Amino acid sequence: MNDINILEAVNPSNIKEIEELAYRIWNEHYIPIIGKEQVDYMLSNFQTAQAIENQIKDGYRYYLVCHNDKGIGYFAIIPCREDQSLFLSKFYISKEFRGRGIARACLSYMENICREYGLNSIWLTVNKYNSTAIKAYQRLGFNKVGELIQDIGNGFIMDDYKMKKIV
Repeated sequence: MNDINILEAVNPSNIKEIEELAYRIWNEHYIPIIGKEQVDYMLSNFQTAQAIENQIKDGYRYYLVCHNDKGIGYFAIIPCREDQSLFLSKFYISKEFRGRGIARACLSYMENICREYGLNSIWLTVNKYNSTAIKAYQRLGFNKVGELIQDIGNGFIMDDYKMKKIV
């Protein structure tokens, strides 16, 4: 899609738009996978405007993906110079825009960041039961390299695959 624009989220309006996108995308996509209670917990702890601002202060870089100047998705990354990798922490596109090459365009943007920082791979974690995302990541060149179970509090865990793509 030629009308896609990727903006680094550096102002409160971008961050608020990401919070709103997260609420909509997570409720639509993740409730069947992890349940409403865990979705609510994760949104309130990790995807509010305040939580996003705190993550940015801790080194995350958030990006708003726009179509005709309207936010349709977002991603967050952390460049890790120690192991020459880029951690793709969050990557979400609104349902109605999936399958249009937007993820590939975003990944190309991330690969350029890798080259800029001298990084040689991108890695992410994905829920083991999120088969749609796993297939999409595999089409984008990611391979499963491990499994992770993380306690995120309140009795919830993230049961994920670790996936990696060499840049």
